[in-house]
Parts: sequence; structure tokens; C-alpha cells
Amino acid sequence: MQPILTHALPSPELELPRTLHDDRHQLEVVDVPIVTTSASFRSDIKRNFGESTRSKGDDIVFSRAHFSMAVGVLEQAVEGGLSSWLVDPINYISIKDWGKLVMMVKVGRLVARFHFLKHVKDFVDEIARGKMPLTSAITRPLVYVTGATTKPVVSLHYETGNILAREGKQVLQVVTDPYVRSQYLFEAERENITYAVFDKETKKDFLAQAKELGKQVDPARIVVTGPPVDPRIVRAREGKAAVSHKSRPLRLVVTTGGLGQNKEEIFQVLDSIGPLVKEGKVQVLLYGSTLSDFKNMYREVARKFDIPVGATDDLQAALRILYYPGIVDANQSLISYAFDWADGFITKPSGDMAYDAAAAGCLLLLLEPWGEWEESIGKIFTKLNIACKVQTDDFSQQLEGLLQSGWVETSIANALNIDRLFLNGAKKIVDLQQKIAIQ
Repeated sequence: MQPILTHALPSPELELPRTLHDDRHQLEVVDVPIVTTSASFRSDIKRNFGESTRSKGDDIVFSRAHFSMAVGVLEQAVEGGLSSWLVDPINYISIKDWGKLVMMVKVGRLVARFHFLKHVKDFVDEIARGKMPLTSAITRPLVYVTGATTKPVVSLHYETGNILAREGKQVLQVVTDPYVRSQYLFEAERENITYAVFDKETKKDFLAQAKELGKQVDPARIVVTGPPVDPRIVRAREGKAAVSHKSRPLRLVVTTGGLGQNKEEIFQVLDSIGPLVKEGKVQVLLYGSTLSDFKNMYREVARKFDIPVGATDDLQAALRILYYPGIVDANQSLISYAFDWADGFITKPSGDMAYDAAAAGCLLLLLEPWGEWEESIGKIFTKLNIACKVQTDDFSQQLEGLLQSGWVETSIANALNIDRLFLNGAKKIVDLQQKIAIQ
């Protein structure tokens, strides 16, 4: 006799129904349910759980930041003795919606590689923000997967948080940058949503924008936590010293964003310091994320300067490349090989790399920002004298000047002595979620 099903099953139009159903149960029973929207990891689901999608094609990535921060909160919860589960509804969207998001990623990657197109993107964003296919695509799987959840849900993206707030769920929405996008305010008057913000200035800005829009928002629901950095990355600072680079080559990690931003700048930087790497004055770890064209560019640079590409785990290699087709492995590779090894990061001032690098006791050499939120991040770390802007026209000369002037030592020392606000965000977010749960 077949058992009688007493719980809802997912819509047949959604992908990975078995995993989606299992995720719904996990979010129902864990202490700290977490949702984000950043990337798909369908290949990992197939590898680990044996379920495949009907739609074909590679996984898609919008942003490492919203994934890595969510993983950081999950890791913090588990290390604190709590059960936790993380879901990204992008994995379950229908075949029809999948095609739309694939096109979005293709356009995003194109814009990321041709800077002049960014002005077109900014204009379109002003018109289409909040009306992109992402919102409609993730709503059905998100509402289903959280349908049985009764505990406060930690949201690492405003889209997921707004949808769940409208559904009546208790939401802890993380404002991931020291910059309040208008989307965070869409549901701010609802009493079932609490916001975890970067610092006091971000809270002040949030309340000021709400007042300007005529929204009544209780300041007690806007809580300063600091950024959600993975505790494993925070521990990477242990044992570091500001002067270590004086007795060995300077160790730099070069990174791009999820869509492949700053490619031209990165090429110029590597072309400039190639001789320093060849001479053994600098070691580089080149992070290509999930982007094969970055992997190929890195290999071309290595060939140009006749520098062998070392094994991923060879800490003495002059040049190494981190590239993985999926976001799960790509993010883990940074945690495993980059943060505890590095003296500094060459990166755009994004909410993941900048927070993570500084928390790991590293200096920041900043590429062009990709929006006002990244400009805000850059200003914060520049003011702390942990960061300075990259001069791509002659980066090798700039770098040698920074070494000779003592700035490298000073900036690393500043990162190692950074305020605890930048280190304890993930713990404060988990603690806040638990506090809301018992109210």
C-alpha cells in the first residue's frame, strides 16, 4: 500500500524536484535557514545527490559575494553548534526561466569586458531595477522551498528577502555593503523583516532614505553587525606578521568578480609585473573564478614571461591559477589556498573580496569599482590605510614604490589590527537570528 502524502510537492515545471523537496525539509528543521541568489550549482547537486536537470548548459554565476557571504553565515552557525542549511532558488527555476537568466549572464559578461557598455548598463538598471526576470524566475521555487519554515530566514540578497517578507516569513535581511540600495527599502515597513547592516553610517543612511520615502521604520529593526566574513577566512590572519614579505617574495592574489569584471585592467597589471614574478620578487595566485577566458588569459601571461604554472597547492610556485567550472569549488579554492597565504589582493572593491582580504590580514590594491556601493567600500578601506588604487599605466613601478616607502608593511599592519566590526559580522548575524527566533 502506497503511503499517503500529507505535504506539498513542487510544481512539475520546476527543476530538480527531489532536491527541491529535500531542501524544503532541511529549511524546515534547521536552526538557521539561509537563502541567497547568486549562482547555480546544479553540477554539484548532480555529483553529490545524483539528480540532473532537464535543461542543458553550464552553471551560471551572477556574484561570488552573495554566495560566499551565505556560506560564511552557514559556517559560523555550524561552528557555533547550530544546524543550518543554505539554498539558492536559481537551481530550481523552470526551463523557460533558465533561458532568460542564461541570457542575462551572457549580457552581464559582455558588459563586464567592455567598460564603455557599463554606461548603458547603468541607464538600463535605473529603468529595469526590480523588473528583471530574476525576480519572477526565483519566486515560485523560493516560496515553495521555504514554505514549511517557521524560524527566521537569513537572506543574503534583497530579492529573496523582499519576496519572503511579502509571504509573511520572519526575515533577517543582510545589507551586504555600506551602501543602501533602494531595493532594501521596498518592504522595510513590514514588522516581519529585520536588517543587519554594515556599520552605524549605513544604519543612519537606511533610516534617512526611509524617512525621505515616507516609510515608518523602527530603528530597532536596523541592527549593526558588520560584514558577514566566513570564520575560516578570519582565522587566516592568525600567525601573520606585517614584515613577513621582507624575507621572501611578496605574495599577491589577483581576482575578478563573478561576471569577469576588470579584465583589461588585470591584463595590464600582470603584463607590468610579469618581470617581477619571473625574477622571484613577487609570487601571484591568479583567481579566474568560473571563467575559462580568465584561465586562458592567465596562461597566456605565464607563457609570455616563461613562468611555469605551479600546482594549486605549491605554496612556493611563482605563479598559480585557480579556476573551477562551478562556484562551490571556486569559492572553496580561495579559502583553501589564498587567504592564509597572501600578503595582498589585487581586486575591485567588492563586498566579498575586500571584506575577506582585510579580515585575513591582507592589503588591498584596488581596481576600478563597478558601482556606487563599491566606491563606498573602496573609500572605507582607503581611509583605514589598508587600500590604495592601482595605477595600471605602470603598476610595477608603483608596487616597487609602495615596498620602498614602507606602505606595504603599514597597510598589512593596519589590516591585522582592524576593528573587530570587520571580523565578527557572521557571528553577530547568527546571534541576531537566534534572538529573533525566541522573541
